[in-house]
Parts: sequence; structure tokens; C-alpha cells
Amino acid sequence: MKVIIIGGVAGGATAAARLRRLDESAEIVIYERSGYISYANCGLPYYIGGEIEDRAELTLQTPRSFFARFNIVAKVNHEVTAIDTSAKRVTVKDLKSGAVFTDGYDKLIIATGAKPALFGIGGAHLKGVFTLRTVEDTLAIRDYIDCNGPRTAVIAGGGYIGIELAENLVRAGLKVTILQRPDQLLAPLDYDMACLVSSKLRREGVEVRFGASVQSFSRDEEGLKCNLSGGTAVACDIAVAALGVLPDSALAQNAGLKTGIKGAICINERMQTSAPDVYAVGDAVEITHFVTGKKSLISLAGPANKQGRIAADNICGIPTTFGGSQGSSVIKVFDMTVATTGINQKTAQSLGLDCEAVVLSPSSHAGYYPGARTMTMKVLFERRTYKLLGAQIVGYDGVDKRIDVLATAMRAGLKAYELTELDLAYAPPYSSAKDPVNMAGYMIENIKNGLVKQFSYADIAGLTTDDGAFLLDARTPAEYAAGHAKGFVNIPLDDLRSRIGEVPKAKRVYVMCHSGLRSYLACRILAQNGYTCYNFSGGYAFLRAVASGGGMPSEMFACGMEK
Repeated sequence: MKVIIIGGVAGGATAAARLRRLDESAEIVIYERSGYISYANCGLPYYIGGEIEDRAELTLQTPRSFFARFNIVAKVNHEVTAIDTSAKRVTVKDLKSGAVFTDGYDKLIIATGAKPALFGIGGAHLKGVFTLRTVEDTLAIRDYIDCNGPRTAVIAGGGYIGIELAENLVRAGLKVTILQRPDQLLAPLDYDMACLVSSKLRREGVEVRFGASVQSFSRDEEGLKCNLSGGTAVACDIAVAALGVLPDSALAQNAGLKTGIKGAICINERMQTSAPDVYAVGDAVEITHFVTGKKSLISLAGPANKQGRIAADNICGIPTTFGGSQGSSVIKVFDMTVATTGINQKTAQSLGLDCEAVVLSPSSHAGYYPGARTMTMKVLFERRTYKLLGAQIVGYDGVDKRIDVLATAMRAGLKAYELTELDLAYAPPYSSAKDPVNMAGYMIENIKNGLVKQFSYADIAGLTTDDGAFLLDARTPAEYAAGHAKGFVNIPLDDLRSRIGEVPKAKRVYVMCHSGLRSYLACRILAQNGYTCYNFSGGYAFLRAVASGGGMPSEMFACGMEK
């Protein structure tokens, strides 16, 4: 059996190695367009910033090491230009010599990945303008910085690559501006959680501009410019287009393979395409989202590796299937960690799902043990079924641990309130006796049992003009004086029983505190005294963080609100 694999990196290289482990006699050939067969794609920005010092560390395997260990022929700088599925042949161009030849296969795996999306932006070819997708891109950016000493950088796009680049360009000594057309960074996050990220970037000296639609790049005697809609321009010494990626599927489309979303290759659960004996894996394929059951594009290394293994299994007669991806991801933002799994609230609502979210701000470990830091968690679930839909966490220590627990709970089909039952490891340096994931479960359980109703930051503007609402801040007088949301009356929790007569019983009561705990206790007191009460999800600390990231106007706050 001869297997040709088009593309290396995560999906293709994984498929090749798995094939060899299953079939020692198979002839396996990889054709890779770039000069590198297997590299740490996710590590590319960190070489630019110097976090990874040796460029050799980016290369996981070379053609020589791949052949020595796996007896696999890996030809770099070789581009497959056409696939003939009837004849089972591919046309290949040697990019160094220019020679063109054909090669036959019994089985074919397409792992062409994704390509940077430019959306028609002009001037992307100019000196000093880059994209970041391959090792060559990384080396070109690093060499440009080393040789030209740029002082200012513009990044068009505020996704994963854009934010990782921003941090590493700052580390390299540049003044960085992120230009983002939407009103938030990191599309997998909800707007409120994304505000925490933009606030962090600004504190680290990165300028973040929303509503900035990049039209083109240009260069004149004054230097490089990033031109925006409306006629304005941002001058810079170096620019990177990080507007996202699209499936690199032209080869498959030209071969007549069935494609779907944004031209992605359609595959079944065994990674088979519409053509016999042709498989596809990685960022070029359309997959089924584990949470929604809908077709989706998820460009992440984890799913690509799994798909490569599954394709190899099926080629070798092992009927393995891919159960879909839920998009679990994590990103470093300076010393902050941001992680997600599943879908966000915006997506759930667009799909017509009746969802609710709990927001909490637990410590990374026991508060009495030195070094505890706060994280903000948002856990989404479907109201009727209590199916876990997704989670987002922004914080420092322990974020990756909690998102992995939540991702596992989702994959296992746990109900949201069953998070209370997870038996998680505890010692003061690592967690609390009630782990943050357990705490999210307790909050959802209280909602399920009718012990609490919630309101969110998006409701506050309407409540301040609602005659039927009484707004209560249950924090201490000192906390209230340091800053509070306008319209909220301060009655500290510990005084509430003695001052309960000050709360009008005919009105709905909306309670806020610092993190949501004291306000919940206040709601329990009020509810058992005949009041209709709602607890603010996330607390004043969350509200202030959303506002500092641009999510709320400062006019909604009375004193103590940082601009």
C-alpha cells in the first residue's frame, strides 16, 4: 500500500507516524510546500519575542529524522498542484528546481491546513507587511526586526495570533497597536469576558482600537501606513495582518471534492472525503461541533492531531471515528491566561438555545495560602436540560486546570449542576476545598432549585430607570464609597436584617456585592421575608472590569471608576 500525504505539521505528520506504527510495510510519502515538515505552529510568536531563543526549537522533525525513525519519505519545498482522483495520481512541483512530476497513490490524505485571510486588503506584499502562519513567516518577521530596528507595530486583527504577537512584539521593544473591526477581541469569548482581555492589554501598554476596519497597507516617503475606512491612517514601522484564517482547500476543490463552510473539505466521521480512498484532516476540513451538532470550522492543533490519527486508523482497517470538537483553547496574554471550551452565550442565542450563565470570581487556591489570585469564570448551560454549553475563564494561576475539568465534564455529558459532584484534588497551594468548578456547580444548582434568580451587567442600564426596581448594594460603606454603580443604595449585608424595612416590598430587588456571594446571602434573607429578589452575576468587581475594558460607559458609575 502506498499512501501520499499532502502537508505535514499537525495533521499530516501525525497521520504519517500513526500509519507507520500500524503498517511497517506501507510506502508513505509526505509532500510539504514549506521548508519544514513538522513544526510548533503555536510557538511561532514566541520566537519573535525571544521567549524561544533557538529557531531550531521550532522544528519538531526534519525529513532526515522522520526517515530515520519512521522510514517515511518527507519531501519539503514540494507543492502538490493537482489531484486526479480517478487515476489516483498527484502532480507535484519541486519549488527549488522547478521540476514537475506525477506520483501515484493507493490512499491519499489531504492536510493542507489553513491560509491567512486577507479579505481583499491591498498592499499585503509590501516591505514590512507580514502574515504569520509558517516558520518562514516567523523567521522573516524576526529578521526584519533585527535588521531594521522598527519602533512601532500595527497588528490588524485581535484573534489568537494577533494577541500573542502583540505580547511578543512588546517584549521585543516595540510600541504596538491592535486594530480590530469588531467591538471585542477573541471571538470565542463573550463581550463581557473579552473586555477583561482588552483591559489587560492596555495596562501592558498595547493600544487597542475597536471599529478600525483596515482597507489597505501603503508605503510612501514617510514610511509604512495602515489605511482605515473613513480615510484615516495609522503610521507604523512594521505591520502584521492577523485577520484570521481560511481553509486552504483550493487543491481539493479543483479535484472536485465536496466542500462546505468557506470552502472547507467535507468529511465523514472517519475523515473520508467525497472521493474514494481520499481522506482529509486538520484546518482544511469542516467538522461537526460537539456541542451544537452543527458543521463548523475549528482551527486548532488538538483536533488536527486526533484527525490525523483517525485517518491513519481507517486506512489500516481500524474503524475509528471522530466525535467532533468543542474548541477547547487557551492563550497567554502577558502574565494572564484566557481559556475557553464549547460555545459562548452569543452563539447559543444565535442558535435559539435558551441559555443562562453563571459568573464567579474565585481564587486560584485557598485564600489564606500566599499567592492566591482571582480568576473570572463564566459557565453556560441550557435552562431546560442543564446541558453544559461552554465555559470561559480569564485569570492567572489554575485557569488551564479548570477549563480542562469543564471540557471533560462537557465531553462526559455531565449536567451543569453535577459539577458539584466532581471529586477534585485539594491542598491549600493548589485549590480550595470547594474548587471553583464545584462552586460553579453550586451556583447552577441553586438556580435549578429556585433559590436564586440572576441579573447581568447588560440589565443595569434599564433598571436604573425602572420604577418597579429597587437597586441594593450589599457591600460595606467603605467599599461603596470607593466606587459603585449609579442608582444602587447601600445597605451592608450584616445590617440588612435590622434595616430590612428600608427595602420596599412592592418592588423587585436587585442586589449587588463585590463578587456575588454577599448579594446571594442578601437575596436569601430577602426571599424568605417575602421579597422578589435578583442576584447580580459576577459582582461589582466583574462589572468594573467589564467597564474598564470598554464594555460600559463610565457615566454609569459613581466615584472610584478608573478611566
